[in-house]
Amino acid sequence: MKKIALIGDSIRMGYDKYVKEALAGTAEVYYPEENCRFAEYVLRYAHEWKRDGKWGEDVDLVHWNAGLWDALELFGDEPLTSLDYYESAIKRIDKRLRMLFPNAKFIFATSTPVSEEMSDPSFTRHNTTIEKYNEAARRALADTDTVINDLYSLLADVPVSYHSDWVHYYTPEGTELIGGRVIAVICEELGIKANEVNIENFEPERYTKSNIGG
Repeated sequence: MKKIALIGDSIRMGYDKYVKEALAGTAEVYYPEENCRFAEYVLRYAHEWKRDGKWGEDVDLVHWNAGLWDALELFGDEPLTSLDYYESAIKRIDKRLRMLFPNAKFIFATSTPVSEEMSDPSFTRHNTTIEKYNEAARRALADTDTVINDLYSLLADVPVSYHSDWVHYYTPEGTELIGGRVIAVICEELGIKANEVNIENFEPERYTKSNIGG
């Protein structure tokens, strides 16, 4: 049976269990119980998530993302993580994950677009900024064999009804769309098949608002 690790922010928290259910019987799917937040946070805690979750040394694939927290703008200030530092951090995370999971394949998911008009001016993100951070991540990983899962393009033109709030897609439509793409990319890389998940009966992980954060 294959072993898969999902590492990422609150967008990941919307599809992790969906992926797990789709791959039941084919792969063991692991993910942290917390929001993986900033790129720097991933760099700091990736080894602890592996250790505490008992993921083991034989993970076959890691699907990860970081960027929405880095691109966050508070009170009209610049993004919390500078673009240059973000690009450097993505390179360091890639190196760290390859050390932790030496036999794994790697997929990086781009950060997803937001509904800017629904945000609070004191706590906001801009899609033009998110696009710049996605491009920085692409540059950082350009010399690796990491597969890019372009979730930004996937969601760029979806109806507002796919959003559960200005950032997240915790709706049946959003979960099915994002989860389906993640599953498809993973299955292609590992040569495995997924089960069909009935979205009407699907129950996501019971993360709390404080756990999910922004």
